[in-house]
Amino acid sequence: MEAPKGKKFYGSVTVSERGQIVIPAEARQDFNIKPGDKILVLGDLDQGIALAPYKFMQKFMQDAMDLFREAGMLEDEDNDKTS
Repeated sequence: MEAPKGKKFYGSVTVSERGQIVIPAEARQDFNIKPGDKILVLGDLDQGIALAPYKFMQKFMQDAMDLFREAGMLEDEDNDKTS
């Protein structure tokens, strides 16, 4: 059975006694994760844990703020400073 486009299963990992896991090499390659990168750990008590590269979430949040500004739902930063 083929996975849906853009969806992958990278395998399983084992949690060490110190609570550490190893992100599989293919996942690190696909998401351009390098040593020293920050990874956000998100959780939903009903659905589980998700990992997201910090740089991805930072761009996602900036894009969301830009959309709010374009829609007039958020004032421009320059306008806030002059008030």
